Amino acid sequence: MRVLVCGGAGYIGSNMTAKLTTEGHEPIVFDNLSKGHKSAIGDTKLVEGDLADNRLLVETLEKYSIEAVMHFAAFIEVGESVQAPLKYYRNNLCCTENLLSAMETVGVEKFVFSSTAAVYGIPENVPIAEDSPTEPINPYGQTKLAVERMCHYQSRTGKLAYAALRYFNACGAGNNATLGEDHRPESHLIPLAIRAAMGKRSDIKIYGTDYDTPDGTCIRDFIHIDDLCTAHLLALNKLQTEREMICNLGNEKGYSVREVIETVKKVSGKDFKVTKVSRRPGDPPRLTADATKARNELGWKIEKPQLEEMVSTAWQWHSSHPDGYPD
Repeated sequence: MRVLVCGGAGYIGSNMTAKLTTEGHEPIVFDNLSKGHKSAIGDTKLVEGDLADNRLLVETLEKYSIEAVMHFAAFIEVGESVQAPLKYYRNNLCCTENLLSAMETVGVEKFVFSSTAAVYGIPENVPIAEDSPTEPINPYGQTKLAVERMCHYQSRTGKLAYAALRYFNACGAGNNATLGEDHRPESHLIPLAIRAAMGKRSDIKIYGTDYDTPDGTCIRDFIHIDDLCTAHLLALNKLQTEREMICNLGNEKGYSVREVIETVKKVSGKDFKVTKVSRRPGDPPRLTADATKARNELGWKIEKPQLEEMVSTAWQWHSSHPDGYPD
């Protein structure tokens, strides 16, 4: 299948591009390279462009006879979304409307959307199932939920078949540890802890050690990038028969912030300074997924559930790319 991968030069997008190629599909990457890395996609065809450019989107969909679209081209920083909400509504919502409009123009129906567990806000119950209340507490989560609802109504016209996949914490390096996480600036726990282990940060901070959890630190659901990409491929195949799907993608097993840091120390063989600071507002004690639906409806099976394996692949990539990607 010829698949347009929007944001395909980013962390998840580049791993998905590699997975599509491995599985015999033909990915075409569409990316403005504002966050992504051209070196992460090798010799995969790249259309350098912006999702705000409707004309280029229509031309690309037609030129490459695109059969499905995967959309990873969103801004993802929760804190920044609070400081610059219009930036997030413009890119995450308005540009996605532009993409769906171009798909409608050309007649492309299959759409796999990178959503987020942030649509749930602060959950009433954990683990979180798909029918839990969706009450996002920041513009990032709000824009993702707005796209989900836009997809729902578009699907009811018969012009769209979509899967919205709600991620928890994607991590690790995929494609045999050759494609790693290189956000600039970096805000994710595992790569930040690895940078501390490599001496590239003075410390790693724990925000709150007095939560009602076994070790007092927040518990989060981490999922290896390879498992995440496998679920996307299964969802794409499912769109042959389904018109609308919403699934959580998580490990279902939570790991605490302290466990993650200690695992990085173990895997790297390095000690580093850990600074305890006060809680961040809005951080729930526990966030873990109920991924029963993905297992039952997609036939999804997690292959890398253990934190040590996730961290090991990330450490392997960062060790061979101490300064990240060259571009």
